[in-house]
Amino acid sequence: MTARICLPWPDKHLRTPAAEVGEITDEIRAIWQDMIDTMEAMPGVGLGANQIGVMLRLAVVDGSKARGRVVRMANPEVLHASTQLREHEEASPNLPGVSAKIKRPRAVTVRYMDETGATVERDFVGVEATSVQHQIDHLNGKLYFDHLSKMKRDMLIKKSKKLNG
Repeated sequence: MTARICLPWPDKHLRTPAAEVGEITDEIRAIWQDMIDTMEAMPGVGLGANQIGVMLRLAVVDGSKARGRVVRMANPEVLHASTQLREHEEASPNLPGVSAKIKRPRAVTVRYMDETGATVERDFVGVEATSVQHQIDHLNGKLYFDHLSKMKRDMLIKKSKKLNG
């Protein structure tokens, strides 16, 4: 498969909610593999399909230290979120060169369709919980910097533009 190019901010696909996936097909599995290759090439801990211009509710996450434990998700949705928050430095290949500390629930329970087409409910904690929430935001047309104040968000976007021409 292939590592794909991540769309640069402010591409409209990054602000457009992705469409539901009806069933898991070989085409969906091939998209997931491209997403994994793209995530590994960054390197990152997750990727939403619309980040590479595929407007489907597909995400991949691998927060493991050794790598190789990718979770493939179609139509992920948070069912429960912990009240305890965790601050984590977040970034996106769509807005390179910048990052920001974002507070999100420390743990989440997520329902999604896996690579076999089965509906799964799984708990994610720590960096994987952060990444899953970050990817679901992408699929909903949001980016991590939307969690910042307008002033901080504008500064971050300006800094990225300066760094990347």
